[in-house]
Amino acid sequence: MDTPRFKSGTGIRSPMPRTPKRSESSESTWSFDEISSEESDSTGETAFWRTPRERLKGNGGRLDRWKAKVSINIGTGLRMIERWSRLKRWVDWNSANRWMVRVKLKLKKRERNFSTSTRRFYRLSVFMMGFYFISTLFFYSFPSATYTSSSLPNVHTLGSYIPVQPFLPSSPTAKSKVRENKSDPIKWLKENSDNRYALTDPSKPWVSRISEWRSPRPKAALISLVRNSELEGMLQSMRQLEARWNHKYMYPWVFFNDEPFSREFIQSTGNATKAECRYEVVPEEYWTMPEWVDEGRFMNSLDYLGTIGVGKGWMVSYHHMCRWNSGFFFRMKVLEGVEWYWRVEPDVHFFCNINYDIFRFMRDNKLKYGFNMNILDDARSFPSLWSKTRAFATANPHLLHPDADLDWLLDKGEYNNCQFFSNFEIGSLDFWRGEHHKKYFEYLDRSGGFYYERWGDAPVHTLSVGMFLGKGESWWFGDVGYQHGINRVCPGGREGDCACEETGVDEGFYKLVPLESPQRKPRDTCIRGWLGGEWVRKREGWERELEVALGGDGFGGYVLGGKGGR
Repeated sequence: MDTPRFKSGTGIRSPMPRTPKRSESSESTWSFDEISSEESDSTGETAFWRTPRERLKGNGGRLDRWKAKVSINIGTGLRMIERWSRLKRWVDWNSANRWMVRVKLKLKKRERNFSTSTRRFYRLSVFMMGFYFISTLFFYSFPSATYTSSSLPNVHTLGSYIPVQPFLPSSPTAKSKVRENKSDPIKWLKENSDNRYALTDPSKPWVSRISEWRSPRPKAALISLVRNSELEGMLQSMRQLEARWNHKYMYPWVFFNDEPFSREFIQSTGNATKAECRYEVVPEEYWTMPEWVDEGRFMNSLDYLGTIGVGKGWMVSYHHMCRWNSGFFFRMKVLEGVEWYWRVEPDVHFFCNINYDIFRFMRDNKLKYGFNMNILDDARSFPSLWSKTRAFATANPHLLHPDADLDWLLDKGEYNNCQFFSNFEIGSLDFWRGEHHKKYFEYLDRSGGFYYERWGDAPVHTLSVGMFLGKGESWWFGDVGYQHGINRVCPGGREGDCACEETGVDEGFYKLVPLESPQRKPRDTCIRGWLGGEWVRKREGWERELEVALGGDGFGGYVLGGKGGR
């Protein structure tokens, strides 16, 4: 039965839907029954709609009907006001929080987009990292993949010439030492003599970068002690060494002088190379006569050395220079942090292309000293040097290297005056900075021999290397064509790489010895003595006595033998 209902604010009746009633049942927890409008209670808690008041009857009840209508309209209005207030509160809340909702939506959208781009980037990154890892693994597993003999007509650009082995041990101790070293200089040269570490090779920059990462660049420098007046000679040396080697490796130049460099010197040398140039003035305490030297005795010594004709023995500055090169050059502030050096003199010549990084070669093979010539000097320059050295070695036996080899420097227990020609010198600054050499130099310096005699840095360095290094820690750079004054060396088997005529193994090694010198020729050439005689052979049919009888020096019949001999 439909129950009439007023719409809000009007007198129009509308049918009242049946009101569901929630009641308990024994079969189910809850059930829905239909009840009529008569059964419906307007105040019941289970009614979803309120039933209207009972229909007013009779014509006399207009006032009552009006009151009822007003009451209904007021009730409806109150309900509308209540609904409106609730809606207003929701609107206020929504207005206050709408910006937060929008921000959150924006952030979620961006996060969704960012996540998508991140995933794409992540996939690309994983692919690139995998490719790089596989390429690197391939590079290290197969070094030959980085270059082939077809692209390089001669991988070992030393040609048929292979430098002689520096260690030729004769004792079990030395042999064990060599085995422990595990370095093979010849193998290193064959693998790296294609300018592998050159900084200016555009054909394989990625190989250079990977090689640089695998083997960091040595901290090294080219050093030179030079005057402003020797500018032209210095430029000559720089141009040749840059053209033959350093334009590919860009090691810095460091110039030393006992006085400030001129603007012309700085500009000219800076324009001669693309590498960095540094200029340092030698401190006064390194270039003056020490207080314990008797000045009067020194002046008498200058007169005597000049009278007998000892080369440059009458020059005060030459004595300062020999002392500085012997014990102070490695203490210069500008060389702090530098580990390797190559000494370059003014007005020298470099004849051959050098296609490997010399400093890496020294470091990777655990070498401490490298030379190019092994010569004799005037015995009148350092008559007491050996006696002072022997006294130091006797007092400090713990400083001597267990594998030191002085046999090639001695004839019947006396120094034969063979020495490394230190005008060409490549070495480790850490070796010279070490306790062994510093104590040896300080002992010699206190004796005054750098001023009372003309002790050169070449014999001092030679004796220091002989006492404090094993023979396997020095190297003969016989593949580098070089000339200083009247002394020259040009390797054989390097046609096309050298602009010089091949020289003998010890050609002119005694040229610095004047006729007036009491210097006796050693029992063998200096380099043959250093090599132990195993890499030098005699020409077929040559006899030393015959050569001497014909006016020769008695050393012209020696040639290099062994692997790659000439």
